[in-house]
Parts: sequence; C-alpha cells; structure tokens
Amino acid sequence: MGADLLLAGHRGVDGAIEQLQAQGIHSVLAQFCDIHGVARGKLMPLGLLREMVETGAGFSGPSIWGTGLPRHGPRSEYYGRVQIDTLRPLPFWPGVAHAVCDGFAGGEPLGTCSRQTLKRQLGLLQDRGWTLWVGIEPEFFLMRKHADGRWAVADPEDRQGKPSYDIQAIHRNRGFLEDMRSHLLALGFDLQQIDHEDANGQYEINYRFDDALNAADRYMLFKMAAHAVAEQHGMVFSCMPKPWPDAPGSGLHFHLSITDAQGQPVFADAAGVLGLSPVGHAFAAGLLHHADALCALCAPTVNSYKRLAVSESQSGTTWSPVWKAIGDNNRTCLVRTVAGRLEWRLPDPSCNIYAALAGTLAAGLHGIDANLAPPAPCDFDLYDCHRAGAAMPERLPRDLCSALHALRGNAELRQRLGQPICSEFLAIKLAEWDAYSQHVSEWEFARYARNF
Repeated sequence: MGADLLLAGHRGVDGAIEQLQAQGIHSVLAQFCDIHGVARGKLMPLGLLREMVETGAGFSGPSIWGTGLPRHGPRSEYYGRVQIDTLRPLPFWPGVAHAVCDGFAGGEPLGTCSRQTLKRQLGLLQDRGWTLWVGIEPEFFLMRKHADGRWAVADPEDRQGKPSYDIQAIHRNRGFLEDMRSHLLALGFDLQQIDHEDANGQYEINYRFDDALNAADRYMLFKMAAHAVAEQHGMVFSCMPKPWPDAPGSGLHFHLSITDAQGQPVFADAAGVLGLSPVGHAFAAGLLHHADALCALCAPTVNSYKRLAVSESQSGTTWSPVWKAIGDNNRTCLVRTVAGRLEWRLPDPSCNIYAALAGTLAAGLHGIDANLAPPAPCDFDLYDCHRAGAAMPERLPRDLCSALHALRGNAELRQRLGQPICSEFLAIKLAEWDAYSQHVSEWEFARYARNF
C-alpha cells in the first residue's frame, strides 16, 4: 500500500508524526472493523499517535457489534491499537491520515476481533513457512435513493439489456471513476482494470494481489474511498449482493495462492490435474468440504442468498456459484482453477473480509491436514446441466438460516477459528434472521391479502 512511512519503535512514532505534520495532517482516523465487516472508528489528534499505538484508541466495548464485552469492569473498554505501518494520508479527506487497528481488551488480543482472528490463522500458516496471497475482485453497484424511498440505479441511462463492458456508461460516470482512480493510486493501489459489470449500475475495479492481511486491509480502505467518492457525486456505493431480482448480483471472488519459504508456489503443478499440486487439491477439497459453514461467513446476509440462487438474468448470464464443484476455468463452479491458483467464488461484498478470509484459510488448511480429496473436475456448464434435468453436485445452502446452522454444527471449523468470534457471530446473525423472518413484505401482501 505504498512506501512505509516510518521505522519501528518509539523513534518510528516520532518520525511518523513529523512526516505527517509536514504533509498537513492534523488527525488520525483510527479505524477497526465490527463483526458485520463495517468500518468503525474515531478521529484523534496526530499528537496522540504514541498512545494509539501502545495502548490503543478507546471505545465503549458494548457499543460495538460483536465484541462480547461487558458494560462494566476492566474488559468493558475496546482498545483499537493502531498498526503503525498502515498509516496513510487520505486524499479524499484533507488533513486526516487513516490507520488500521487491532482489537484489544484488558491488555490482551480480543478473541472476537475479526482482524486478530485472521492474524491467528496466518500465524499457523507462517509456522509452515508459507505465505497466503490473495487477489480480491470488488464488484459493486452505484445507486440512488429517490424522495419516495425507492432505490434505483444511479445512472438512469444505464439500461442496456446486456451491459457488460458498457463504454457509454463508463463515460457518463467518468467523474466517479476518475476520482476513484486518482485516490486509489495516491493510497498505493496498483490498479489493473476498471469495467462495467453484467448488471445495470454495476462496476468492478481490480487491483494487484497482496499478502492476505494487507489484502484485507486494502479492501476496507477501497470501500472507505468508494463510499466517500460516491457521496461526493450524489450516489451511493452499495455492497448489497443482489439489489435487483432480474439482474446478476455482486461477488467478491478470492484468488488464492500460497508460496513456501523459498517463494515457490505451493498450489501449482503444471503436470498435475487442473494444473494443481496434491496440496492445491487438498486445499480446494477443504473449501468444498466446509462450504456450507463457510456460506455463513462469506455470504452473511439474507440478501446474499438471492445471489446464490438458480435464477435467470435479464442479461442472459449468471455467474452465481450454486453447486459444490471444481473445474478448470469453469465459472459455474464454486472453485475455479486458473493458472495454478484457486478462485474461491463464494464470497460476496457484504462479508466481513477478515472473517471470510480466516474461515477460507482454516477450511483449506484442514483439507491439507486431513489430506481431503476434491470431487472429480467439472468440465461442463452446470447451469445447462440443471436445465436439462441432469444429476447435479450438492447445492449450497438456500438461505442464511441454513448456513448459520451449518456453521453452528461444524465443530472443526469453529474450533480452528475460535469459539468467541463464532459464538458472537452466530448469535447476532441468528437474531438478524429472526428479524427478517418476522418482516411482512409487499410481495406477501400482493400474493396473499385478497386470495383466501
């Protein structure tokens, strides 16, 4: 994410303050992530940076979703400790530098902090001398909310029947896209492409892969920039997975690869089936084995399962991974292999990126440890097979409730991730499902009010 700002230790803090002051920075936005994956934080004077690094910025623990902290006592305070190498001036917020925080309580790493959970999983990987590299593909919608409460695509002219790569829409929205380009470059992103996706109002901005922790931090910073820029242009940047029933939804695909201590790829084997090594196959098998439980972490909203459905699209195409299968460059499979790496197609942009990556890694490592074998590769279009009435691979859960029960029943994955964060996540998300289940929709009135 750009050049490091500072050296380690106290001298580094002093150097960071000096450098940031020279750039006109007066405040630090100390940002952490709640259990839903939503960025939270506060502004603090730059002069308090040492306190933010050593003790942490203080927050009321019970006021934050998913901490599990009490309302009194020494562990009632949530401390977000600034990770000093993440400090970056925000180009869209003059005078403010952004910093990522790890969650602590009572002087100890907080077991319900999703970033700490990912760091624990990465520590297990580091014990093997391995590094996980992740390329994240952010898809999103640009929307507006009208005075009557109706949501719509922000660009009213964006209505092509098959809108992928629509240059006219890109040109009409060049103000937003150009601001995103310039801000992301200033934040150290290595941009690769910007395109209009397969739904009206949907875009994708791709940037270079990174090690897993930096990739997660970078995605949170990407979303922060996108929210700010969209608001400046009178639009809403939306990570809602499936806002329109007749259009494709947004995914957040993870491109996964691992290197060993010598920098050699662990998954790739040009002579192997699908171009994968036995370790690569075992990792993929772990993903498929735990896929139902991983749905809860990677597709964590009611709306997520409108995307993970066998549905027709106005554009004639849907890329939703509905069946537990693996295939070479097969976008109808849950795991797509390409160039010796794995594309995990389950996640959507409503996920907590740290929790989703932690669960993905935990499942893959279990596949390696247990020497699991994936199913035979799928070399056909699963949607065509489904329409033809052919026998299909096992399906993913059809709703959030089923996914949550799969996670609750998966002792192996919960043990690997840690009971504190799993318990908090399940309690909050089951309550979310209950609230949804008790909601009466306009669809129900239209279908039932006069019919009986």
